[in-house]
Amino acid sequence: MSQQVIDFINQNWDGCVRNNMKDEGTLIGMPYSYTIPAIGHFEEMYYWDTYFTNLGLLIGGRPQLAKNNVDNMLYLVNRYGFMPNGNRKCFLNQSQPPFLSEMVRDIYEYYKDPVWLLSAYGVLKTEYEFWQTRRSFDIGLNHYGGNAETEKTCTEMADYFKSRVKIEVKLDNISLGKHCRALCESGWDMNPRFGLECDKYAPVDLNSLLFMLEKNMSYFANELNIDESDLWEQRAQTRKTLMLSRMNNGGGILLDYMIERDSLSEILSAASFFPLYAELATNEGAKAMVENLSRLEEDYGILTCEKNNAEGIYQWDYPNGWACLQYIVVKGLDNYGFEAEANRIAQKYIALVDKVFDETGKLWEKYNVVTGSLDVNNEYKQPAMLGWSAGVYMSMYKYLEKSNLY
Repeated sequence: MSQQVIDFINQNWDGCVRNNMKDEGTLIGMPYSYTIPAIGHFEEMYYWDTYFTNLGLLIGGRPQLAKNNVDNMLYLVNRYGFMPNGNRKCFLNQSQPPFLSEMVRDIYEYYKDPVWLLSAYGVLKTEYEFWQTRRSFDIGLNHYGGNAETEKTCTEMADYFKSRVKIEVKLDNISLGKHCRALCESGWDMNPRFGLECDKYAPVDLNSLLFMLEKNMSYFANELNIDESDLWEQRAQTRKTLMLSRMNNGGGILLDYMIERDSLSEILSAASFFPLYAELATNEGAKAMVENLSRLEEDYGILTCEKNNAEGIYQWDYPNGWACLQYIVVKGLDNYGFEAEANRIAQKYIALVDKVFDETGKLWEKYNVVTGSLDVNNEYKQPAMLGWSAGVYMSMYKYLEKSNLY
């Protein structure tokens, strides 16, 4: 079945390509062709989805399209001072998980163009400044939030949250709206990790990605012979120290940190694998995550969140599994030498996609990793996806080939 899925992916990339160079209505024009996440759905490029899409484009022999995606993001950061959720005007109120430095690194390591990297380096400084000035707590850790926190926008977001999650909330619209906006910026819209206070947490995944941004900038400065490498490294180590001290549950697992109450999220989620992905976890912390895999691992892959009693319908929750999180977990485990566990989870994702593709002929946005089906928590009708499901599928297949398992 795997070759059939790969053939399907390769035959359908073109259906996910758009070329809109001028602003039209609410769509923001970009200078190069770009990928959308699904065939027949959406007309805009999304921030963190595109990182995982690019993995598939690079593996599948389409490096120029992957570079176009990154160049479009660099254009948007130059234009707006941050990378929006996507190239749609309604997305100018929030960003998404900051994977841009990882995308820049992938493109640089493919093309080895120092002139291009120098330009990208300057743009990444702008993105970093956004997170440090607009999304930072006084202690030095970062949070998700929004750019337009008026009473009107907060009320709109509060209503949006209630319609998505299907619960009545006894919380003022301003607080609930800020929570919802932060959830949307987290990319995990909607999820129960933060209760109703996402904007008041320092998420473990966000801060892991910013650690990676700082490490990547140190690497880029070295490559470009710019005397800033030590500065970026110092920033990364400061963040790592803060995360290890504030987010540790006492057993080595890093969890989302609630600043005001000096407390941790009560729900273990796949976000706790981001420190392994970013290589900031201690060896003891990585071992603790492996020892707790049973809380998240099911027959067909990794749960978004462990089973919990949160009220409402959350698509980023049990029993749903998302392609991007399977990749983070496999890469994180592999980084710390847990190859058997990484191989097992990669095989589960391949088996899951193969099974559902055999039944439906398509790749999907999310899957039920307990039953290996499309019986998922849905806040809306699920579209058939190509983007990150395809990119992760190709990455997992390549990873298993390296281990002689395919």
